[in-house]
Amino acid sequence: MDASENQSKSISQDSDPPTAHHFQNVVVMRHGDRIDNFEPLWTSQSPRPWDPPLIEEGKLRAFCTGTKLRSDLGFPIHRVFVSPFVRCVETAVQVATALSATEGPSLSKYESDQPVPVDPSKLKVSIEYGLCEMLNKEAIHGDLAPKDEQWDFNIPDLEAMFPAGTVDQTAKRVYKDLPHWGESVTGARARYAQVIEALADKYPAENLLLVTHGEGVGSSVSAFLEGATVYEVEYCAYLELRRPIKDQSSAAGKFEVIGNCGRTGVSYSLLTSVTDD
Repeated sequence: MDASENQSKSISQDSDPPTAHHFQNVVVMRHGDRIDNFEPLWTSQSPRPWDPPLIEEGKLRAFCTGTKLRSDLGFPIHRVFVSPFVRCVETAVQVATALSATEGPSLSKYESDQPVPVDPSKLKVSIEYGLCEMLNKEAIHGDLAPKDEQWDFNIPDLEAMFPAGTVDQTAKRVYKDLPHWGESVTGARARYAQVIEALADKYPAENLLLVTHGEGVGSSVSAFLEGATVYEVEYCAYLELRRPIKDQSSAAGKFEVIGNCGRTGVSYSLLTSVTDD
C-alpha cells in the first residue's frame, strides 16, 4: 500500500465512508466567473491572457456553492481534484474552505478579514492536469495561447493558495503532463471522461469533487447519460455522478447521472426515440 492510500484511509469524516452505502459519488463542477468576460481590456493587459482569474463575485459564488454542497449532498467529499488554470484553483480554494470549515460556513465568515478556520483532515486537494481546459482554438483563441506551448503553471504557488494542510503532496496525477496544444474537441471530451473514471478507480472508497471547465462538466453528462445533449453549463454549475462499488475495490458499476436537469446549473436535453403505434 503506498503513502497516498494510507493517507486516504486516515482522513476523518463526518459520516460513514461511501462503501458503507455501496456507492461512490463524484461531483464535477465548473469554475466561477472569470474576469475576461467582465473586463474586456484585461486580456490585452495581462502577461498571461490564457489564464484569467476570477472576479470577486466569482469567488463569492464558489464559496456559496461549497456551502451548498456541504449542506445538500448528503455525503462527505473526501478529495478535491482541480485543473491547474487559476480560475479553477481559485474556485476550488473557496469550495474546499467551505467544505472543510470547522464551523458551518456563512457569508459573514467569508466577508471577515480573518481566514475561515478549517479542519484539514476533512479532505485533501490535488492539482490534476487531465482536468485542464481544452487546449485548442475552440476554447482558447490562438492569439492568446503561448506561442511556445509553455503554459508556465507554477504548481507550488497554486498549491499554496489552499488552506494549510489540505494539499496532498503524495498524490500522483493521472496526466503527468498537460495535453498538447491543438487537441480535437472530440479528443478533449474523451479525455475528461477518461480522467473522471481513472480518478474514481484510483480512490474507489472515497467521494470526489472535480473542479474543471464548462466542457469538462458537459462531457461528464454526455459520457454517462446516453442520448444527452448539453446546451448550458453555468458558472459553478455541478453534476453529481454515482456508481456502485464492492468491497472498497476498483471493480465498480457504471456511473449514473443523479439529479434533475437544470437543478444545479447544468441544462441538457435527452434524445427520445419515436416509434409507430
